[in-house]
Amino acid sequence: MKKIITLLLTASLISCNKDNEKADGYGNFEATEVTISAEANGKLMTFSVEEGNILDANAKVGLIDTTQLYLNKQQLIATKNTISSKSQNVLSQNSVLQEQLKTTLIEQKRIQNMFAENAATQRQVDEINGKVNVLKEQIKSVGTQNAPIANEAQSIDVQIDKINDQIQKSKIVNPIKGTVLAKYAEPNEVTAFGKPLYKIADISEMTLRVYVSETQLPQLKTGQKVTIKIDSGTEMKSHAGTVSWISSSAEFTPKVIQTKEERVNLVYAVKVTVKNDGSLKIGMPAEMWIK
Repeated sequence: MKKIITLLLTASLISCNKDNEKADGYGNFEATEVTISAEANGKLMTFSVEEGNILDANAKVGLIDTTQLYLNKQQLIATKNTISSKSQNVLSQNSVLQEQLKTTLIEQKRIQNMFAENAATQRQVDEINGKVNVLKEQIKSVGTQNAPIANEAQSIDVQIDKINDQIQKSKIVNPIKGTVLAKYAEPNEVTAFGKPLYKIADISEMTLRVYVSETQLPQLKTGQKVTIKIDSGTEMKSHAGTVSWISSSAEFTPKVIQTKEERVNLVYAVKVTVKNDGSLKIGMPAEMWIK
């Protein structure tokens, strides 16, 4: 009987000790998750992504079929070449007219000098002036003919640039360095614009979102070092953390944090950045200790 009483007393003391040592905040780990979606329509020719893979930023991880885009581009290039040949023909006419105008202007100057010395008639002056004016009008007319051809060629260039952009977007490029959390597609499947392909997050550094009461706020400031503890078997494993953000407005305690009575209290959200040694997972519960 004495032994049983001793055991109960010891358990009571241990329980009291635990109650006295409460964490300053409770929360769960989170990370910025990015869902990568297709930017083109077509068949997935290649897709080298697996859950758990660590991908570098700007790494090429897949390709959507670009056959039709390539054929459309070749067709536009052929059309542009045809338009360019028309433009070259117009420009060659313009060159001939420019040479004729150059020669006629020399002749005009000569006749004007002769007329000044009474060696040429007014009729000759009028004829050469008329010839110059005709050539200038012809050159202007040729330039007008070439304008729509140049605009058509420019329109083709815009269409080619558009296809080049679509071809570029058919290449699946990983935007950030991180770990693949989920995979939603397989090679040879047909995908569409906006369809999710995989989800990735940088979990090398995790964020613990905890909630503290108003009385605890004076003890916290941005950049402050705190201790983060997670469950690890029968003991708690500690990690160093840094307060990165403190909410400026209060909110009701989330239901998953404390008991029903404590959930009606107003608290402030705090984010703590923690270096991940591989043991921290998204959604994992943790405690924050200020001291």
